[in-house]
Amino acid sequence: MWPPTLTLDLLLLVSLSLGAHGDRTSCRPQRCTLECIRRGDPRCEYCRISADDVQISPRIPSSSPFGSCIPWPCHSFLGQDTPEVCQHYVKAPRNIHIEVEANKDPTYDTITVSWNPSQYGIAFLRGFQVTLQALGGSQVSCQLFLLGSNLSLTPAQAQRVYHSDPFTHLSLDTKYVVTVMALPIPEQWDQFYDKKSFFTQTCPEKNGLEECKKDWYPRYVEVHQENQDVYVTFNLAPEHFEVHQYFSSCFGGGLRNYTSIKPDFSLNKTHHTYRLQNLRAGTNYTCEIAADVVDAVRKTFVVEVKHSSEELPTAKFTESPSLVVLLSVGILLVVTAVLTFTVLYKKRLKKKKVQTKMRPEIIEQYYDKKLGEGQCVLLDKTTRPPRLLICYSSNDGPAHVSVVLQLAAFLQKHMATQVYLDLWEALSIMEEGSMGWHCRRMKECDFVLVICGHLWSSRGLHQNQSEDEEPLENTALATVSMIGEELCRAKALGQDLSKYMVAIFEYSQESDIPAALGLASRYTLTRDLPLLFSHLHGVALQKPGVYLQVENISESGYCKLPAGAALQLAIQEAKAQISMEPTEEEHVGIPIIS
Repeated sequence: MWPPTLTLDLLLLVSLSLGAHGDRTSCRPQRCTLECIRRGDPRCEYCRISADDVQISPRIPSSSPFGSCIPWPCHSFLGQDTPEVCQHYVKAPRNIHIEVEANKDPTYDTITVSWNPSQYGIAFLRGFQVTLQALGGSQVSCQLFLLGSNLSLTPAQAQRVYHSDPFTHLSLDTKYVVTVMALPIPEQWDQFYDKKSFFTQTCPEKNGLEECKKDWYPRYVEVHQENQDVYVTFNLAPEHFEVHQYFSSCFGGGLRNYTSIKPDFSLNKTHHTYRLQNLRAGTNYTCEIAADVVDAVRKTFVVEVKHSSEELPTAKFTESPSLVVLLSVGILLVVTAVLTFTVLYKKRLKKKKVQTKMRPEIIEQYYDKKLGEGQCVLLDKTTRPPRLLICYSSNDGPAHVSVVLQLAAFLQKHMATQVYLDLWEALSIMEEGSMGWHCRRMKECDFVLVICGHLWSSRGLHQNQSEDEEPLENTALATVSMIGEELCRAKALGQDLSKYMVAIFEYSQESDIPAALGLASRYTLTRDLPLLFSHLHGVALQKPGVYLQVENISESGYCKLPAGAALQLAIQEAKAQISMEPTEEEHVGIPIIS
């Protein structure tokens, strides 16, 4: 028998422990009616309420981030008989978690949402509203959950996990935002909800690569050489993909070799062998193979073309005094020529070297500590170039749009960058819509560059509109808002901010940059072309013993190239047009990303 005092102490310890950990019950929605909730039936503790039960149509706030799925006012469905239950609000829920549910549909995902209630005001908690919206989309899905009218939670029960019903038919590889709000909701409810963004599964993650035509690529590639001929064997796409043609592209020795492949499916439906032509012996090639369809994923492999036995010299050198003398003289001449060329090349580099004025904070940000002295940066066609999305305001005038277009052409042609510009993808924008296209490209690209013109700040992108204005369904405003939100989120989490950049040309000012982009790296073009290059490729501009030299990329050297001369001419025309334009006060309208 334990002493009574010890028994009492143990009971007290257990009760304190239970109070500290709280109630960790997992609550899933019940199927019940609003009338059952109002009666306080104990069988209706946590219920999903359908739209048929709530026959109200309150005024939709013009600035609502939830579209037509607005927070339902508590008094509309709970306060008719007992108004006091709606007089207090509860802080935002926390710990939102997304769980992917198993389903047999290969084209859609199904998810459920779970969360914990806040302990602040939990005694007045009456339910939750959960909304789900695709990023860039207009359709919003809503679920309304209510707690029994006779139920009153305590702060110790803030560890309960509440679940939503499944959200079905979610598109694969799409970004969604889920928002959970506690009921009742105050009049100023913008700070009393929590949200979380997530991506649904990709097609390969859900169904396997062999079932996804868009993401399929040859995984089996075998190369073998027979005398002068090089043969490649690869696996074909599944028959239901209906891929009838492939292509192969090889680069080596300064030349590119393209091969069109049309397999004979009557001979073999799973594999095909083709011959690579016009390859040079003793040369290493980097090759790609893919289905000949739009945006096909490519498989990269290496081909080393060896000298065949027929090419090897068969004659043997006979030792003789004359041959030895000739070889010695030849070697001496070669060494002398190499030394002379080295000295002349170093002198030429010193004369050609241009000292570019660089901001110290940018140099420090992209100072590559692993770049040793004497090491060089090699950019060739075998390296995948960084992908860059350019955003801009078309309301800055056709001259500014022309400058953006010429800049995109220069970046892609001479700065080893894959540029995505809406002017080049009109068909995709017609299919997806401007906002959908920009959202997809922002997700796919390694970097996003926002070009701010001289009218950008006067068009409303500082978000200083009055509350009486209608909702701004504007691509430029939405894009800048999304980038600003991503920058703030990354800053708060201590993550890298280098994906987003802002640039102005010499005819604009830094005050034209929206305040939402204050955390992004800033550049003035064309003065900062070397800085932009180092940002895109992640290399150091200089350090003791090392100086990055990129041909024709400087404030004075870019215009020597045809694309650079076209960019310079476009900038001059834009400056001339701006000098003839009226002041900002005479402009009206809102910028739109084309």
